[in-house]
Amino acid sequence: MAEKKAFVLRINPDVLKEIETWGADEFRSTNGQIEYLLQEALKARKKTSRKKKDS
Repeated sequence: MAEKKAFVLRINPDVLKEIETWGADEFRSTNGQIEYLLQEALKARKKTSRKKKDS
């Protein structure tokens, strides 16, 4: 697995609570859920970028 870099994240407490709950529902830690959401957003962005290039 690739080395991970730690950083500070400032986040709205209500958003954090939602992410914690969502992560628990999917058997992920809060950190794991945030990583998952970021990875999915990056994949979606790449797909969108490809569609724009093909147009």
